[in-house]
Amino acid sequence: MTLSTPFSSKVSYSFSWVGMVGLAIIVFWAVIALAAPHIIPYPIGEIVDEDYFGPMSSKLLLGSDYLGRDMLSRLMMGARYTVGISLAAVCIACFTGTALGMAAAVIGGWFDTILSRFLDALNSIPSKLSGLVVAAAIGSSINVLIVMLAVIYTPGAYRFARALAVNVNTMDYITVARTRGESILYIIFSEILPNIIGPLLADFGIRFVFITLLLSGLSFLGLGVQPPYADWGALVHENISGLPFGAPAVIVPSLAIASLTISVNLLIDNLPKKIRDRSA
Repeated sequence: MTLSTPFSSKVSYSFSWVGMVGLAIIVFWAVIALAAPHIIPYPIGEIVDEDYFGPMSSKLLLGSDYLGRDMLSRLMMGARYTVGISLAAVCIACFTGTALGMAAAVIGGWFDTILSRFLDALNSIPSKLSGLVVAAAIGSSINVLIVMLAVIYTPGAYRFARALAVNVNTMDYITVARTRGESILYIIFSEILPNIIGPLLADFGIRFVFITLLLSGLSFLGLGVQPPYADWGALVHENISGLPFGAPAVIVPSLAIASLTISVNLLIDNLPKKIRDRSA
């Protein structure tokens, strides 16, 4: 894409302030997830309040939960599971789906047909139903959750990457590369991938949001992260009885989920134009 003026170049590469706010919140939660074991004020299993659903105070900044445990410590540790599991699952799903989608677009023929029909069939199963069935059937350990979420969202990543790659595959420079005798791997990773990376990054962020919400929903139903561990959805589930009291223990994890997912959406919606239009 050609940029005609210095002004348009500046606009294309710079984040808006809304995008910067979203990025700052994402970075904040990422740092919390990484540093949580070293900065939590109390052990997550220690009862530090004589009352349950205690209010915010100088001792307990986010109050206490249904057993009198420090909610700030549990929220920080919960970030490790919510962010960590979602990030691992979306990386696997997007990497697998993108690789298969580009390969199907370039190879075509029976490979494209069989793979597309199989993943279409997998994609036709509602994600929440798949998650509930798998979690109820074989349990919900962290490894199972990562693999299950990745499998659920791989077909969507495949369809998106394939659609982009099919368009690029018709370009003249792809024909020239084929004429030169370049390998399929060269065409995929050197010619197609660099030209669709912008939309793929946006899709990565959207799928991260979907996976975070599905994981939180499963944990809220008791089929996600299991005790003694707890992600944000599990924290809402175990403290739901405090809702009539307006307890911070049930409100704060909900706000944490909302802040992360909304921030990712704000970042995606306000990506620099150069990144959004990378495949143009």
